[in-house]
Amino acid sequence: MDRVLPTVIVVVVLVGVLLLMLRSWRRRSRRDAALASGYPAPDTSTQLESVESFYVATTPRDAPLERLAIRSLAFRARATLSVTDAGVVIDPNGETPVFIPVSALERVTEATWAIDRAVETGGLLLIGWRLNTAPTASDVSPASVIDSVDSYFRITDPADRTRIVAALRTLVPEATGPDLSTESEA
Repeated sequence: MDRVLPTVIVVVVLVGVLLLMLRSWRRRSRRDAALASGYPAPDTSTQLESVESFYVATTPRDAPLERLAIRSLAFRARATLSVTDAGVVIDPNGETPVFIPVSALERVTEATWAIDRAVETGGLLLIGWRLNTAPTASDVSPASVIDSVDSYFRITDPADRTRIVAALRTLVPEATGPDLSTESEA
């Protein structure tokens, strides 16, 4: 009998926390429903490089702690990151691939942390890009002001990282950030 009341209290608190988490995710999903997940893929393109990576998150530009619930990019996953002559393809396992054309790519740089992931200095690859659709006059949700986002990737093999960054630099040579195509000595 001495343990029944504390057990009930703990169970009620845990169920309450889970319900709040579910409510928050649903609100975030509704908020971000208007955000397009990529662009229409071209009929033909030549693949320059492709690597297996960990897709970490997509966040509003310069807000690495605010995950966006963009279709196909809402959750962390293993993913194939491919660079083609037409743009970048993010293909998270179990999701629809997301295509980002060269014209939408804005920056390629490194990052150390993003929502729910912190690694060694420069351990994440950050690809900044513009979303497909501009907000309409009738769209006044907080998501409507988001036009540029950052997508984060964890590429563990240094050779793969060097290859993919070099391919990205051929598409976006004016991208901001340090030159990531050379490995720095630690």
